[in-house]
Amino acid sequence: MDEFDYWRLCDELSIHQAALLIAGISPSSEAGANCANWKTEERPMGYEAAKSAVRNALRRELIMGEIVPENDYDINGQPYPMHGTVCIFHSLVDVDSLKSWLISRGFNQGFFFPVQPETTEYLNPQHPRYAPKLAAAVRAWEAVTASGKISPKKALDKWLREHAAQFALSDEDGNPINQAIEECSKIANWQPGGGAPKTPGA
Repeated sequence: MDEFDYWRLCDELSIHQAALLIAGISPSSEAGANCANWKTEERPMGYEAAKSAVRNALRRELIMGEIVPENDYDINGQPYPMHGTVCIFHSLVDVDSLKSWLISRGFNQGFFFPVQPETTEYLNPQHPRYAPKLAAAVRAWEAVTASGKISPKKALDKWLREHAAQFALSDEDGNPINQAIEECSKIANWQPGGGAPKTPGA
């Protein structure tokens, strides 16, 4: 784990911290801890824009959080850099709301969107023994957690048809291959006996 991983424990962040993390800077690094007092042109690239954007989104209630009015001095008697009426150090933004807002602005990479490592080799298309049908069956089983009013088999069939191209289960014209879909759904089907869908614990 590195210092960024510990920041993922936070459900809320200050505007200052959020802006730094969007810009790829740890708030606990030397730059993160001190850059607010630097000249604007000396601050990390992206920090100023991210800070302004998050602050304004919080003011417009596009991001959930808590606005704390800006004070002239911090607890150590040092003057805060002036940023309008919102204190960037004490105002809080909800992290989940921030992520949703970032996505709406076209941001889906960086600190708030870590790449999840593939923990199972058999699901990695780059693995020399990767089997598309096995991967399709596993992914279908993971995706279809509840089948609703239809049987699990039909729900699995539907999911597999919608994702056939991803797992080489379609022909040259892009149509799902019925036999391949049938084979995968049989493997993933947790209710091979058929009948009405069962509720957990039934």
